[in-house]
Amino acid sequence: MEYLDLVEKRYSVRAYKDEDVEDEKLNKILKAALLAPTAHNKQAFKIVVINTKKHQDELKKIYPRPYFTQAPIVLGIFAITKESWIREDGKNYSDVDAAIVMDHIIMEATDLGLGTNWIANFDPIAASEIIGLGKDFEPIAFTPIGYAEPKDFKKIRKTLEEIVVYL
Repeated sequence: MEYLDLVEKRYSVRAYKDEDVEDEKLNKILKAALLAPTAHNKQAFKIVVINTKKHQDELKKIYPRPYFTQAPIVLGIFAITKESWIREDGKNYSDVDAAIVMDHIIMEATDLGLGTNWIANFDPIAASEIIGLGKDFEPIAFTPIGYAEPKDFKKIRKTLEEIVVYL
């Protein structure tokens, strides 16, 4: 698939089929995450793979929307802030790196025919406590991954003129 076609195809899925994701597809998604560029190639992140059927109650504390636990898998991206590259003005790039990793995840999932939904509006305290990686791991984003229920969807975006500035 051409990249722009893939980008156009991807949307935030809010209804998933009761169908497992094949291990082969999950491994490809994780490989895409591993290949994501990070500042100074620090790769200061962890990916948590969560089986939703085994962890329904815990996941609902992290993000209570029904579709979050409807997909068979939820992936969480955690930044390891003390291992991340820091720009000379003090900006820690851990959240940027984790966002790039999540983008690779959702795009590979889309290419494999799976649906995702980038979740940023979660409870970070609950996520940290439930996942239990420790204080050095900051939860950045989650996504359910599964087969989307069919839906007509039209992306609404600003025009290029509204978002691009040429100097």
